[in-house]
Amino acid sequence: GRAEAELKNFSPHYRRQYSVAFFSQLHDEVEQHKTAQTQLLKQREPLEPGKPLYEEHMLHYIDEIKKWKERFVVVRANYSIECHDNYEAFVKGAQARYRLLPTGGTAVVSLDKYNALVDRAFPDPNSVSEETSPPLVTMPGPFPVFLRLPYRKDHYFCFTNEESQNHFVGILGDCIRHQNHDFLKHNTCEVQAFLKAVQFYRQEKGHYESWDMLIGSDVRVLSNLVMEELLPTLQTEMLPKLKGKKNERKRVWFATLEAAYILVQEQVSEGLNTLKDTCKETAKQLESRIRSDMDQILNSKNFLAGKLKATVSEPAVKCCTESVQPYLASILEELMGPISSGFSDVRALFENEIDALNQNFQERNNPEVLKKALEHLGEVKLHDCYQRVEVLREQLQELRNRFKYSNTSRLVHSTQNHMQQLMENVAFTLGHLLSSTLKDSSGKVPTAIEKAKQRVLKQYDYDSSTVRKKIFQEALIDITLPTIQKSLAPSCKPELQKFEQFIFADYSNFIQVENVYEEILLQTLENEVGKVVKEAASAKKHNLFVDSMDLHCVSQSSLTESKTPPGTTHASPAKQPASPAEKQPLQPEDSQSALVAEKQESEAPTTPQQGDSTAASTDTAGTEEALADNMASLGLGSAMEESPNKDALLLTAQQESVPDTAGEVTEGEKIEGKEDKTEEHPVHLEPQTPASINNIRELMAEQEDPEEENKDCEDKEPEQE
Repeated sequence: GRAEAELKNFSPHYRRQYSVAFFSQLHDEVEQHKTAQTQLLKQREPLEPGKPLYEEHMLHYIDEIKKWKERFVVVRANYSIECHDNYEAFVKGAQARYRLLPTGGTAVVSLDKYNALVDRAFPDPNSVSEETSPPLVTMPGPFPVFLRLPYRKDHYFCFTNEESQNHFVGILGDCIRHQNHDFLKHNTCEVQAFLKAVQFYRQEKGHYESWDMLIGSDVRVLSNLVMEELLPTLQTEMLPKLKGKKNERKRVWFATLEAAYILVQEQVSEGLNTLKDTCKETAKQLESRIRSDMDQILNSKNFLAGKLKATVSEPAVKCCTESVQPYLASILEELMGPISSGFSDVRALFENEIDALNQNFQERNNPEVLKKALEHLGEVKLHDCYQRVEVLREQLQELRNRFKYSNTSRLVHSTQNHMQQLMENVAFTLGHLLSSTLKDSSGKVPTAIEKAKQRVLKQYDYDSSTVRKKIFQEALIDITLPTIQKSLAPSCKPELQKFEQFIFADYSNFIQVENVYEEILLQTLENEVGKVVKEAASAKKHNLFVDSMDLHCVSQSSLTESKTPPGTTHASPAKQPASPAEKQPLQPEDSQSALVAEKQESEAPTTPQQGDSTAASTDTAGTEEALADNMASLGLGSAMEESPNKDALLLTAQQESVPDTAGEVTEGEKIEGKEDKTEEHPVHLEPQTPASINNIRELMAEQEDPEEENKDCEDKEPEQE
């Protein structure tokens, strides 16, 4: 009955947040809000969920019969693991013997590390007086892999050589990271409502800190909530009654936990599906009212936000200034070193791989071998790069005391996922640039490879900076926001009910006082976090770049083209070719100066993405000055001064944003790849006053043949230094 009781208490939070998230979704649809995305590298469409990523024979321990059996293990593109009897059974399409989702798992190759993980999960009161027990399972070979899973039985694998062992550990790491976080990154109404409901539900119980069991699907997360409440009861009632040797007590304990977890998941799954269906039906009935009363609802919310700010802003700013702001710079310093080192290693690894491929091609002159090597370039192993980030687990221990932050796994896994994605992007972009060149077997291929490598490395440097700044901002908020929330809760939370009188009764489903309150706290902290990260970028620490609005130079290092090739998605709008006069020789050591100002056209001020956040005011003066500088670099300064549509141009520069088309593969769910179809703007032959960023693109396009950029990696000789 514990699962039903927990679900009953959780349901009101989910219903409220579903209505809020549904309104936010419709508002974004009406206003055509798009998530700002300022990346230069191309990104391929997501793979089909069932596509195999890894296939290998290995020994697998079968717990039911207590024996080792040889199995054919397959990892799918949705990061699920299947164990088949043999390769023949797999080819024939036979159902897998076992399907494993390693959510929350830890993969190790050392017996001592595995025993430490097991002992940590087995708080046995009698273990102090006992000697060290033998391992739970005897390994049949010298290259084992232990997979420790929360609330479920562990899995054991064994290999004949170290190379196969390390490869499988890397694959398991990918599966664990993506199973942990991919589902919860979806920007759907259901997922956003669920995340907010979990946040408020845990706050109701006094838990404000980042939660390390917020992983996996919504069913798994809610089951983890139930187990969090159930576990102390099981430990109190069962552990003292367990008899036998330590290993036997462990087996009984872990088997009991797994049985309880399976039962909880079944009950939660049924109840949560019913709850979601009810909320969807209710939302459909409210859709017409939302669309017709959109402006009134927004006005009501803004009025409420004004009243709340008058009460909350002062204590929020004071708490942030005294308890958080003094530590932001030092925390950022701790984060920047390991994370930036990891991204630098990815860059160096990619460069070395390309140099090796180019050298190999010059020796063998085999285009087919080169094509296959380029296809698998994004699959290169990043284990050593990932290890750079792993040090954060120990390095951030001090935060556990000051900010009660212990969820370093989320930060590490999220960073490693970004590293993996950038490696895939840079490999895919290079392959696209060289696709036409590889059809030519002439001696120009090595030169084209070198030129393409230098150009995509410039794009990687820019994208790496963009991604790392996002990681730093999210991490600083994740670490410090709970401190502000918990500090203000005793004085502010009891007063929130008084503000419900400012919400019109018909709109009470779409506006929640607690959401607006949280948005005010978040905005207060984001202002301080943004300053710290911007200062680091301005100082060019760890090769961080300033925002693209501050990049005044034009270079051809950006290769985004006017046409979207089949099977790709743009992370930013297509760029029109720059004029020949603006082209400069590429200097590998000066990445920032070689970045293109094309991103200054597409980047807009980022709006907080948690719920329907209160929009921050735009610094019009700063935008006007940056835009004027950028137009001057394009030779359009006079047009700006003479334009009667100057205000319209500034407004467009503030509002334009780029769609986020990054695909994700999630647990048990088929993701439909979305393609951002960028339309080509016609080139006007007569000069005209620019009234929008698109006009700037068109004026730039007049100065050059659009076909010239596509020829850079084919027949064109290297530019002279």
